[in-house]
Amino acid sequence: MEIIGRVTADAKANTLKDGRTVVNFTVAINDSYKAKGVETPVKVTQFVNCGYWINPGIVPHLTKGTLVELYGRIGVNAWTNTEGEAKAGLTFHVNSIKLHGGKYSNPTPKEAAQPEATKEDLPF
Repeated sequence: MEIIGRVTADAKANTLKDGRTVVNFTVAINDSYKAKGVETPVKVTQFVNCGYWINPGIVPHLTKGTLVELYGRIGVNAWTNTEGEAKAGLTFHVNSIKLHGGKYSNPTPKEAAQPEATKEDLPF
């Protein structure tokens, strides 16, 4: 399965009792749809908790706002909280991460003033 979204907060590496390390982070996925008979599209954001076990060295690159493309599978977690209530949640177990860019950025006035290339400017 593949998902593309933005990291919502800096990733954290957690070491388990058995010595294994997991990188935990959350990704926001934006979507929209147009309900029947409504002109304005409805915007929806889904938040997906992710776990990456392969290389904890990725942590410095998974910062808030980074656009990522993730491949993996969905897993179910079940636990009992401190009050004794049964709880459950979904986690996306990541097998592969592609980084597509850093945080949101607005062009500086100088960058915004650059003229767009025309057909004649292209070298091919």
